[in-house]
Amino acid sequence: MAGSERRDIAEALAVRILDHVHASGLQGGAHIRSQDLATRFGVSRFPVGQALQLLADRGALRHERNRGYFVAEGKLPDAGALGLSARDSIAESYFRIADDHLRGRLPDQVSETYLREAYGLTRAELAAVLGRIAQEGWAERRAGYGWSFTPVLTTPESLAQTYRLRLAVEPAALLEPGYRLAPEVAAQCRAAEQRLLAGAIETDSADELHERGVRFHEAIVGASGNPFFLDTVRRINRIRRLLSYRSMLDRSRYRRQCEEHLLILDRLEAGRPEDAATLLRAHLQHTIRNLDEIRALLEP
Repeated sequence: MAGSERRDIAEALAVRILDHVHASGLQGGAHIRSQDLATRFGVSRFPVGQALQLLADRGALRHERNRGYFVAEGKLPDAGALGLSARDSIAESYFRIADDHLRGRLPDQVSETYLREAYGLTRAELAAVLGRIAQEGWAERRAGYGWSFTPVLTTPESLAQTYRLRLAVEPAALLEPGYRLAPEVAAQCRAAEQRLLAGAIETDSADELHERGVRFHEAIVGASGNPFFLDTVRRINRIRRLLSYRSMLDRSRYRRQCEEHLLILDRLEAGRPEDAATLLRAHLQHTIRNLDEIRALLEP
């Protein structure tokens, strides 16, 4: 891989890491784990390390020898203020491939040469895109040659079915014996919702909006202490990802969703999981009703 390609990949990852820190509501001093980021973005730890060092060089993170990277104290700058390009060619290509796949424009099996030429990608960029797609589970490398797309949710009804399953699972998780949402986790969830209400609903990318919702629901379900609830929700979130992205073409409903998330947090922090479960059930039911209103956006 040429040096310029490595720099482009590192800069694109740095922008995504910075967006992730903003969207997660991480405060100064929070530890940034490179393996977690590599898993999240579907890349190896090497480009993540380059991106983290780039952010440290520009003051957004600080590096401590033998301990890793931490969010710098004070107001966290955005990508533009750090001189980083806000354009992420990897993310853009990812969404183009995702949309083409949902619309049936791509064959079930493709070669890497075909994808590079069709989307104008370098080998390094394509490797990053395919790594992310494979990590999310909707394509896999074929034995010997090329890639195969795996079946994913492609209709509004299939997305609604996942929400009905969540409706059965998530409120029940809040009623598990010994349920406890850690204060620091609750604070991160609250900060992420407040950031969206302050304006990020309109400016965050589709994947950051999706990840914010995923983090909230997995955080409150994970606090049940029952790994089977959390594993179920994680599996659902992986397979609904692509249609979830498309649903974000209409962002008008996100303010109400954020406000509902904050009410659920209020009840959990007050030690009232039964009330929180009731609110969560109503929240998911409201989302299911909303799917009918945006059905045209979800059609293949």
